[in-house]
Amino acid sequence: MFYLLELLLKLNFPNVKSVNISQFRQWLNEKSSSIPLVLDARSQEEYAVSHLKSAQLIEVNDSDIAVLPEVPLKTSIVVYCSVGYRSAKLVQRLQKAGYQNVFNLSGGIFEWTNQGEAIFKDKHQVEIVHPYNFLWGKLLKSKYHY
Repeated sequence: MFYLLELLLKLNFPNVKSVNISQFRQWLNEKSSSIPLVLDARSQEEYAVSHLKSAQLIEVNDSDIAVLPEVPLKTSIVVYCSVGYRSAKLVQRLQKAGYQNVFNLSGGIFEWTNQGEAIFKDKHQVEIVHPYNFLWGKLLKSKYHY
């Protein structure tokens, strides 16, 4: 199912670069200054249930990207949402704003969690994710449903 979603994303967002879970995990484990800024493109309600450890919330529907005024345009940024669609929209907006190293996390927080990676709420590890809606929630293993 994620394969069809990736195809849809490539068709709708052909210029959006992506990073898969394995690549992103390796990037986060590097002991260097190149660790990316991680942005969560879901709603506040979804973010409040759980998120990636270092993620900052930035809603796709915000009229501007004012949350990033101090972030240099060359900063590496990884954006995620539930499955990758909303985050691809945000990556596209960031690219148009001049950000050069912006990536969409393939499969989003659903695939991250499905692969057993850690998610957090208030700095505490949790094991539940907001399923976004009934249809998209089918891409998240049921044991992780909120």
